[in-house]
Amino acid sequence: MLVLLFLILLPSGVSSSEPCHPDDIYSILAFKNSFSNGDILRSWSSNMDCCYIFGCENNRVIDFTITNSELSGSIKPDAFAGFTYLQRLRIHKLPFLVGEIPRSIENLTHLTYLEINWTNVTGHVPNNLSKLKNLMILDFSFNKLYGFVPPSLPLLPSIFAISLDRNQLTGSLPESYGHFSTTLNLPVLILSHNKLSGKLPISLGTMNFSRIDLSRNNFSGDASMLFGEDKGGQLLDISRNNFEFDFSKVGFMNEDLVALDISHNKIYGKILSKITEAFMLQQLNMSYNRLCGEIPKGWKLKYRQEGFDNSSFSHNRCLCGATTRKKSIDIAFWPMSMLFLNRY
Repeated sequence: MLVLLFLILLPSGVSSSEPCHPDDIYSILAFKNSFSNGDILRSWSSNMDCCYIFGCENNRVIDFTITNSELSGSIKPDAFAGFTYLQRLRIHKLPFLVGEIPRSIENLTHLTYLEINWTNVTGHVPNNLSKLKNLMILDFSFNKLYGFVPPSLPLLPSIFAISLDRNQLTGSLPESYGHFSTTLNLPVLILSHNKLSGKLPISLGTMNFSRIDLSRNNFSGDASMLFGEDKGGQLLDISRNNFEFDFSKVGFMNEDLVALDISHNKIYGKILSKITEAFMLQQLNMSYNRLCGEIPKGWKLKYRQEGFDNSSFSHNRCLCGATTRKKSIDIAFWPMSMLFLNRY
């Protein structure tokens, strides 16, 4: 949704009678010339009208977007150096884009939205992103980035959404991820499908995430700090890890929780009946754990006619009780992305 919001708020590309600023031209052509097949960007030339192709403000490029392209190669290290007024950078679905994220990205100090995803870029998540003090949304998902998760990202003063999922990141989650600087929004943290490990920092318990997805990593220990009656989260996914804690002691975000997946862990204890009061709940998966006791009844669901069938609770140690009959299509096993197509 915020992707659409940014599209609306940023000025659209309109033709300008003034020539392109030399710094913008430099970066545009440096980006084009980074690729062996850059000639497919035929209209990008030294005498081009930047504001006809890109979003501009006061004759400076503020929105550089390129998507679904077959450009092949790596971006030159200084390619972004001239985009000093850029507010939005979006590079999406360039499968032949390789190499590292260029260091010159640190020059984009006006940047609020940064998306480089669905590419084959490698290397570490750049440490110099800490210089982007206006950054609100960071999406580096679906790449081949490796190394540690930078501790500086949640400390950016305006950041409220970080997506680093579908990479090859390793190590533990820094304690700083329990100290997002923003106080205006419920932050979003998506780290699924990596190789992260270790225990979660206790500081996460102080956060009120609107969406947090830590699934398909190798985290262990306690994750109960992510739950609580005082939290306003919509999505909580900790599936396919090695978490081990007493589920009997967690509270629930009854007014906001839409999707909960704790499957494929070592979580034990009972499922408290209080979960049935989560009336917004649409997706639930608690399978493949060590839960015991009776499966709660009397769901007060607003958007489901019935409760959840056995697939939501299967392969536990000793759960019992009747569930609804499984239908041919059960939302309990819909991918999270189907419920959250707009990630932010």
